[in-house]
Amino acid sequence: MDVPPEAEELFDDANGDLALGELDSAVAKYARCTELAPEFFDAWHALGMGLMKTGCYPEAIAAGLRTVELRPNDQLAWSSLSLFYVRAGLIPEAEAAGAKAKILGWGGKIKKPA
Repeated sequence: MDVPPEAEELFDDANGDLALGELDSAVAKYARCTELAPEFFDAWHALGMGLMKTGCYPEAIAAGLRTVELRPNDQLAWSSLSLFYVRAGLIPEAEAAGAKAKILGWGGKIKKPA
């Protein structure tokens, strides 16, 4: 997937904000990236992490669900989603996502390639 240059630049700016501890600004920029490039996995993942760090757990979970939709066989996506669920107190959901991350870690697949 080709990410538009505007989204790439905004993503880099958001990463800079994150490094400086400016979480709200980073989250807003990551969200904008996902609007500009709805298939931009890294932006969705970073958005979820930023939302989790700001305590916006339902929104983090929604971003995490988008990451696993975009890359169902990505171990990091499932691990992060599990963490978002834990922070939200949704332990059964966290365990289910964590189990998928373990399967991928063992070399398995969640979804067969098309």
